[in-house]
Amino acid sequence: MVRDGFFYALGLGVVAAILWELTHNSSASVAYTLTAIPLLLAMFFLWFFRDPNREIPTGAGQIVSPADGVVTEAEWIETVGGSRLRLSIFLNVFDVHVNRVPVSGTVKIVEFREGGFLNAMKPESVLTNEQTLVVIDAGGYDVGFKQIAGLLARRIVCNLKVGDTVQRGQRMGLIKFGSRCDVLMPAEANLKVKMGSRVKGGSTILAEIPTGALPDTTVVA
Repeated sequence: MVRDGFFYALGLGVVAAILWELTHNSSASVAYTLTAIPLLLAMFFLWFFRDPNREIPTGAGQIVSPADGVVTEAEWIETVGGSRLRLSIFLNVFDVHVNRVPVSGTVKIVEFREGGFLNAMKPESVLTNEQTLVVIDAGGYDVGFKQIAGLLARRIVCNLKVGDTVQRGQRMGLIKFGSRCDVLMPAEANLKVKMGSRVKGGSTILAEIPTGALPDTTVVA
């Protein structure tokens, strides 16, 4: 579990204790109701910040999902660096929000950009919302991904810095309370998912690079 869950749950536990102390002598029904609200919220936060282990694929050239959620876009686009395959993954409030690294390699870019908090389902959110861009040199090609804040998400956590050596499926941060994650990969990648596919961070293979190879990675993380 991400430690944030303990912090939220502890704070709400304190609130519940204070409410019980202030109300239990006057009205039991009111006391139980008021105390139950923060306790239920505490249980929700403990569940929301869960961090399950995942089986990490070990095949050469595989690109795994950086996030849990549903694939809402899968298209080839033109960028200043040439053609790219872009996938968008939407996370709702019930998904695991821990993010993972899609490929092994060296981090070459970590760029945070302030912005708004539009609904992450809207196409313009990729341009206007608060986000963090990470680009990884996977040895012969780059894979980039964005953590994009959504309507409810108000904090992006990225634990990577330029120069870090990372492994496929490695935990790297999270986005809180519903959001979006975009992945940008070489245009020649063979797509393994489609629109509407449900994916799991670190374990679902999004695409495979037909040439070149990546070193084997840890099976379970």
